[in-house]
Amino acid sequence: MEKRAHAMLFPFPCSGHINPTLKLAELLHSRGVYVTFVNTEHNHERLRRTGTAGGLHGREGFRFEAVPDGLSEEDRRSPDKTVKLYLSLRQSCGPPLVELARRLAESEGVPPVTCVVLSGLVSFALAAAEEISVPSFVLWGTSACGFVCTLRLRELRQRGYTPLKDESYLTNGYLDTPIDWIAGMPPVRLGDISSFVRTLDPKCFALRVEEEEANSCARAQGLILNTFEDLESDVLDALRGEFPLVYTIGPLAAAMHHRVDRAQGQGAAGLSLWEEDAACMAWLDAQPAGSVLYVSFGSLAVLSLDQLAELAWGLAASNRPFLWVVRPGLVAGDRGADALPGKFLAETKGRCFIAEWCAQEQVLRHRAVGGFLTHSGWNSTMESIWSGVPMVCWPGFADQYINCRYVCREWGIGLLLDEQLRREQVTAHVEELMGDTEKAKEMRRSAAKWKALTKAATAPGGSSYENLDMLVEVLRLHEPADAELAGAVTHGAQ
Repeated sequence: MEKRAHAMLFPFPCSGHINPTLKLAELLHSRGVYVTFVNTEHNHERLRRTGTAGGLHGREGFRFEAVPDGLSEEDRRSPDKTVKLYLSLRQSCGPPLVELARRLAESEGVPPVTCVVLSGLVSFALAAAEEISVPSFVLWGTSACGFVCTLRLRELRQRGYTPLKDESYLTNGYLDTPIDWIAGMPPVRLGDISSFVRTLDPKCFALRVEEEEANSCARAQGLILNTFEDLESDVLDALRGEFPLVYTIGPLAAAMHHRVDRAQGQGAAGLSLWEEDAACMAWLDAQPAGSVLYVSFGSLAVLSLDQLAELAWGLAASNRPFLWVVRPGLVAGDRGADALPGKFLAETKGRCFIAEWCAQEQVLRHRAVGGFLTHSGWNSTMESIWSGVPMVCWPGFADQYINCRYVCREWGIGLLLDEQLRREQVTAHVEELMGDTEKAKEMRRSAAKWKALTKAATAPGGSSYENLDMLVEVLRLHEPADAELAGAVTHGAQ
């Protein structure tokens, strides 16, 4: 059989990891790399039920496989199911990945696996790559600044910034302590670094996991980031002092449309663990250009009933049309739209569309959408930048705080909501974002500038376009890049 690069991709099994990994998989496939995309058996079945993987089946050189996650059905219903899933994967998933790679090598018409690409939180797959003697690459799911902040969590702990001494440190201004020693980054607040600095526990599980997972990336042959050079140039320059091979190939959404549409004559497919509501697009079609606020908090956030009420009545008082994604499990108690306040739907009738889930990239690119109220997850942030849509930010977990800080302070395309949601502030920020004030116009101008820069980065000759070429070339070499190629990747196309 003719030699061909074969990438086996394995994301942590949640939407925020699956979808960017899938976009990378499609990009690699569009460049001639044979791709095996590995889901857990549980998610594989969920995706089969939603039918969203149909457009990917049947392509030559692109296959889906599944491995067990070791989780019981009781554990899946547990409030800490994500922690249980993480631990179960570490304990049980490595050998099945190795077995899968070896089985693929014996399959007729399938080239042997030549590299493993993993997302964050599945660092055990690095050992699987080592066992089958192939290079590994990590697609880390945050911004470059988010990754650097995660790398610095250990130093923050060693310098005594964390853990917090008592609960008063959450409210007494301590989180405003300036951190001005992180290379490549402007001075930021301690609280901007990550949600994980907000712990009183010296043995905090989440903090240690983040430290370990980020630092384990040094074992990989390359680090792949869903960002682009112009967006985070300073922090990328500093990061490359620790990680010489950093491939910036974002925004992945934009790159997909530049590369895959032309290569395969069809739109990029996505994988959704929930059924997407197509009716919201027809509703958007009927709205005036730039008039709609899109509201979504991603796949993992959980709001209390009080938070839901403050948000709902704040949106209602804005008198702006809005599309709100209220997925199952968004509200504490595993609730969804059934938890919305009484009379809210009647109060907002005609200017509100509630969807359980939607095709977010399509929504953000719709002419009717003029703003995005977001949790500041990195996938959502990049999709909003790609679409030229300014944001109201309400971060709450992990890297969302540093993403929000950059959106609002460095890139000039967002407004920050206080951690304690208040309906009056929600209304005021929505009005500020969607209105005709000088601040709103300035944010829209900045958003348009960044949108243009994403287009340049992902077009032929752009930094992300060229870095994707470099990555594919490295995969074809079946070994880490030589010194000359490494230098080209490090600096990218400027």
